[in-house]
Amino acid sequence: MVWDQPLSAATPTFANRIFSDVAGDITIIVDGESFLLHKFPLVARSGKIRKLVADAKTSKLELTNFPGGPEMFELAAKFCYCMNFVITIANVAPLRCAAEYLEMTEDYQEENLLERTQTYLTQVVSPSLENSVQVLCACEKLLPLAEEIGIPDICIAAIGMNACKEQLVSRLDCDSGSSLEWWADDLSGLGISFYRRVVISMRQSGVRTDSIVASLMHYAETWLKGIGKHQIWNPARTCLIESGQRSILETLVTLLPTEKNPCIPLNFLFRMTRVAIMVEATLGCRVELERRIAYKLEMALLDDLLIPSLQTGDSLFDVDTIHRILVQFLHRIEEEEDEEECGYESEEMGHGCLLKVAGLVDAYLAEIAPDPYLRLDKFIAMIEVLPDYARVIDDGLYRSIDIYLKAHPMLSEHECNKLCKLIDCQKLSQEGCNHAAQNERLPVHLVVRVLYCEQVRMKNGLCGAGEGQKMSSSGVGSAAMSPRDTYASLRRENRELKLEISRMRVRLSDLEKEQVVMKEGMIDKCRQGNTLLTSISRGIAILKQHKLKPRRSKR
Repeated sequence: MVWDQPLSAATPTFANRIFSDVAGDITIIVDGESFLLHKFPLVARSGKIRKLVADAKTSKLELTNFPGGPEMFELAAKFCYCMNFVITIANVAPLRCAAEYLEMTEDYQEENLLERTQTYLTQVVSPSLENSVQVLCACEKLLPLAEEIGIPDICIAAIGMNACKEQLVSRLDCDSGSSLEWWADDLSGLGISFYRRVVISMRQSGVRTDSIVASLMHYAETWLKGIGKHQIWNPARTCLIESGQRSILETLVTLLPTEKNPCIPLNFLFRMTRVAIMVEATLGCRVELERRIAYKLEMALLDDLLIPSLQTGDSLFDVDTIHRILVQFLHRIEEEEDEEECGYESEEMGHGCLLKVAGLVDAYLAEIAPDPYLRLDKFIAMIEVLPDYARVIDDGLYRSIDIYLKAHPMLSEHECNKLCKLIDCQKLSQEGCNHAAQNERLPVHLVVRVLYCEQVRMKNGLCGAGEGQKMSSSGVGSAAMSPRDTYASLRRENRELKLEISRMRVRLSDLEKEQVVMKEGMIDKCRQGNTLLTSISRGIAILKQHKLKPRRSKR
């Protein structure tokens, strides 16, 4: 037997010459295929066949669930006949399982098939990352026996160790374009169970996170149908759900690095969310994806937010998912602002993110507004989820509300008023005010408010121009505060108020303590005063008695 070398037409061995003229005396059936063989060479190396022959009443034996099928049994039989054949990366795993099945151990003969295949795994497979991946893929069809033997554990440990070594020589460096292609493509051939264990092993071995993320994305694009492009709305979602898709997606989500890692593209998280909706993934899986999206929502594009809804009779877009993501985003902003380490620059950054998301939400509202199935309560909830200070100008909000009113002409007067109350007329631009003043779809009271705000603005503009001329003539310039400066100023005032309240609480606590001490002192003084008065009273009484005593007359 040779390793990784083609079988040549060699001179027949001593065993071949003996058994070539001897008729077979045992028939072994493997998966319906019969082999006419000789007992002696088989029982000399296989403990299982030796036991079966000893207990058999006929010359026929049947081996069920043989690992690798008839092809691997034939190679094992050749080994028993001392015939040369090739051990390769492709057959070493099933041969190792066949040796285990047939009990071809050192107890029956030295350098038996089990020992030879185990040596091959150690010396040829383990040192190579590519060989380890191929052997691990072959183990998929050999379960559970391969798992009991420990072949996957050997390969997985080797993959993690060799990947780390390859990384040190920059073969897995993301900067080198195609360096990850072979690695990600090979791992994509694994089942999700083995792939999960491989990723954990590589992470523990110190493989770079960006390399692992690249592999996760490649694996998802290979196994999850539809993740490479946007899904088209289809009420018959059952046809999109296939066996194993949900398990694959949920496992991949658990393997993603922390949400603060910049290696995970936001678009990939949105695509994963789309698939999670289609395969009806668990709520925990979807919430985790939404939380990761919320951490970098300011980087999203409008197309990312347009997730189709698969609920029959509901709106065309999944508004609920976007609403949950926005709630998570606002929670993240609040946490960042409340951190003690957060300084003025961080506050500006947080407000900048909020302004970007507000613009994105207004564009999203304008896209979903024409949907005739979109309920008013969902549309209003999407508007109200952002705080008032997130929108510097309400033109985008006004445009989306106008589109909704046009697409839903059957709204009642009460519903129309409820929706239009969300527009802040003071935040409309000159162009927005001009459009609103002539918009017949708006309630009359809103048009009146718009005209009033426009009149006040014109008046203030004239006054401001006069003041500006006075200031310029006196050499003093004026400039309006930007929204960012206004927001930062409000934040500082809020922080100062909180600090002052804290100081007042401390002062109040000190005053309460002082009051307790004063009360105790007054009680002590009262006690001392009562004692003094008692003494004085006694003295006065004695003096009185002394004065009232009759004097003796002198004779």
